[in-house]
Amino acid sequence: MSTLTRLTAGDAELTIDPEHGCRITGLSVGGTELLLQGAHYGCFVMAPWAGRTANARFRNGGTVHELPVSEHAAPHALHGTVRDVPWKPAQVTETTAAFTTALAAPWPYPGLVTQTFELTEDSLTLQLGIEAMADSFPAQAGWHPWFRRSLGGRDVELDFAPGWQEERGDDHLPTGRRVEPTPRPWDDCFGMPGGVDITLTWPEQLELRLTSRAEWLVIYDEPADAVCVEPQSGPPNGLNTLPRLVTPIDPLEVATTWRWRRL
Repeated sequence: MSTLTRLTAGDAELTIDPEHGCRITGLSVGGTELLLQGAHYGCFVMAPWAGRTANARFRNGGTVHELPVSEHAAPHALHGTVRDVPWKPAQVTETTAAFTTALAAPWPYPGLVTQTFELTEDSLTLQLGIEAMADSFPAQAGWHPWFRRSLGGRDVELDFAPGWQEERGDDHLPTGRRVEPTPRPWDDCFGMPGGVDITLTWPEQLELRLTSRAEWLVIYDEPADAVCVEPQSGPPNGLNTLPRLVTPIDPLEVATTWRWRRL
């Protein structure tokens, strides 16, 4: 049985499960849970890649590496390697926390992933860092929150202004073409060169604004009970198409802030 970490600020409560991927298992505001519970739940970290990596392979210089094929995304590798492994606490207070986990097999390069949390009465700030402990490697990082589609009233509404949508191929990967946003539902990636900025509104209940300096946003709103709004440092298959090299002196860092208000 895992030991949960709880942060509280005002009437906001955040619950973290360090033993299972440092996943946020719940975020409640005034007793209302914002994140889905059940088989798909909470909010998990995607690292050292986000979304699908094509055919479970990526190249670092002249070396091609194989990754495990994901059952639900075959023949691709999905969402990184740290979402189910134990993380170690580095610091915990009433409103803040920090956890780390080592990058290990099946990831071929030694590294360290750090996640920090800062909770206030009306906001949550999350930060991720990926450090290379020896050789440099390409990496991505992001979050995969399962927001509840309904909080008991009308369904959540999304308001954002992407620069473009990545055209999605039959293999669920970007084709490389940029297109105008298509109608919902989505399992798609959007480019936001000024940084992610999207507002989720549960009418007459709550408004949540999610921002990040990250320039990529994946939205998955096909499920009947959830809307996933995922800030990422790169697009799906970015290890191959838009690699961001992490070196011993240049870590990958990304952050997101969720700010809410009652309506």
